[in-house]
Amino acid sequence: MSALRDVPIKLVIGAGKAAPTPPVGPALGSKGVKAIDFCREFNARTAHYKADVPIPVRITVHPDRTFNFDIKAPSTSWLLLQASGKTKGSDSVGKGRFEKQGYLSELSLKHIYEIAKIKQTDAAHADMPLKDICKGVIGTARALGINVVP
Repeated sequence: MSALRDVPIKLVIGAGKAAPTPPVGPALGSKGVKAIDFCREFNARTAHYKADVPIPVRITVHPDRTFNFDIKAPSTSWLLLQASGKTKGSDSVGKGRFEKQGYLSELSLKHIYEIAKIKQTDAAHADMPLKDICKGVIGTARALGINVVP
């Protein structure tokens, strides 16, 4: 018989929009956790975000059916697309066509810096220099077909 252990659950939920419906309800209900308790706490902790911002969350369910969760910053690609005003990345970038016509839009380094500051709030990036986070954001921008200009 195996020992009881914590169970991690990863979800992406709109800020302030957690409800005990799929995907939250079934994911937590199958682990014996009341989804409504999680939803109340999640919605309270994400109240400062604009509604429907996709928030990655990692929920840890303990053997006694208690839980805790960590909220992360929205994904880099989502932040970049919001800043550029686009809904999806380019289809042609990354397929050998890096000419100017392959780019959907342009963002300034100021945008990149602001996105990097948001990403720095995550535990995964907390110890990284802002310059390195900016390099990662620029790489994601290029993969999406967003040109970064000085």
